[in-house]
Amino acid sequence: MPLILPGNSRLIDRRLFLSGVAGVSAAAALAATPATKADAGTTPARSKDDPFTLGIASGDPTPSGVVLWTRLAPKPFEPNGGMPPGHPVVEWRLATDAGMRNVVRDGSAHAPAQLGHSVHVEVEGLEPDSEYFYEFKFRNHWSPVGRTKTLPAPGADVRQLDFAFASCQKWDDGFFPSYSHMAAEDLDFVVHLGDYVYEYEIGADGGLRRTPVPAAAQPAPQTLEQWRARYALYKSDPDLQAAHARFPFIVTWDDHEVQNDYAGGWEGQTQAFTAVRAAAYMAYYEHQPLRARSLPQGTDMQLYRRLRYGRLAQLDVLDGRQYRDAPPCGWGEAQACEAAYDPAISMLGPEQEQWLYAGLRDSDVRWNILGNNVMVSRLDHDGAAGELLWHDAWDGFPAARKRLLDVIAGPAVRNAVFVTGDWHSTFVNDVHLDFDRPDSPVVATEFVGTSISTNGDVPVYGPYYEPMIGFNPHIKFFDGDRRGYVRCQVTPERWRTELRMATGVGSRAAGQYTHAVFEVEDGAPGAVQVS
Repeated sequence: MPLILPGNSRLIDRRLFLSGVAGVSAAAALAATPATKADAGTTPARSKDDPFTLGIASGDPTPSGVVLWTRLAPKPFEPNGGMPPGHPVVEWRLATDAGMRNVVRDGSAHAPAQLGHSVHVEVEGLEPDSEYFYEFKFRNHWSPVGRTKTLPAPGADVRQLDFAFASCQKWDDGFFPSYSHMAAEDLDFVVHLGDYVYEYEIGADGGLRRTPVPAAAQPAPQTLEQWRARYALYKSDPDLQAAHARFPFIVTWDDHEVQNDYAGGWEGQTQAFTAVRAAAYMAYYEHQPLRARSLPQGTDMQLYRRLRYGRLAQLDVLDGRQYRDAPPCGWGEAQACEAAYDPAISMLGPEQEQWLYAGLRDSDVRWNILGNNVMVSRLDHDGAAGELLWHDAWDGFPAARKRLLDVIAGPAVRNAVFVTGDWHSTFVNDVHLDFDRPDSPVVATEFVGTSISTNGDVPVYGPYYEPMIGFNPHIKFFDGDRRGYVRCQVTPERWRTELRMATGVGSRAAGQYTHAVFEVEDGAPGAVQVS
């Protein structure tokens, strides 16, 4: 059955498409590897017609497989990335060593023009909890070598998980030095929680970067070609490329991948916005290491999913944007209202809610991680003076939040931890069963990570949010003016969170330090600062 791709009346044969996302070959290993190969995650000097200008990536690991990604774009800011029409073939191979001598899987995949000449190879038949290395070849060009890792077997008695999470990387607000530092870590995977790109117009001077921006990447994206140019600008960042080449990424989105604060399930969207959203969804898929099941169908894209890390942890990756209703009490900052307590109002949509609740109730792991795009915990803006809240977060959907927390508080769910993006600030929160009752029990912990670069080095949210923190005793830590990411180490006994901060984002060479460290003990929700 042929697939009709959004914004393009041409058809792409299903078999051709699947060869571009899952081309595992049964053929023998490719010819002998050149004697010297670059280390995984490094970026060797590239020729002027290099098709791999946007790097390589892996993602969505399982115990037996992983997705390998690249996009052919020798001239990334020209139409079609400088590629001619058609469906060129890309070779790939996967080995157990960085020198690519012990090749265990190889094959070829089409890079269809209708998918921006992107490639999504779903490799299967791998060993659980194992490190692998991969590379692509197009014509006479080899990509850099990337590193990836599979998940442990579902029943494995795993003693440790190390991962990082990040969000909010506005290109013109600064460089991405945190990704350079992240790439030096020893991690099992990275969770990206949204705002991978921003949809605003970019000035020709490149903002804080003071780097000229190609004309194609400057406009606020409306068409698929403009979205591709925006992603090309971001993906060309060498530090982001290094992190992608070093670790498998598990991604979800927030709002800026389409439009600030949009509610995907809102029926009041215009036809023009629907077209922009369809183009944005397609561009997101084209530039992320996602499986074929996530291929958008218009404005519908399957993104929520579940990964299991042995018996130690379960990660539920949430889509808090595509299915949410319009906030009943108003957009952005507004007073609370009764309409938000209507049980028909949803943040996740009915289908995703039921999927999530069933997965949590069936969970038998030690730690239940919820990858979440906007803050779960209440942030009262005005204390006793009123109930002024930010309604683009879970505060705008209190009935939906209570349904979720009721499930988490049940006897089947052990050690729920939310990892959250969006706020360009760091919060560590006790999650109460009912935020309308401050004396209700703490049932989970929430770590909200700051931005990679958004807001730059200007103090914005510190002065804004700091006066509010006293109205919210469940907020155990707040910092509004640093950029970085969050590193988490999970063992059966405890969860350890380290807040990794950059010394600034005005330079790629910025340093890094650990600003604070928190721990959560098994069976005791709520984080304690230990450093």
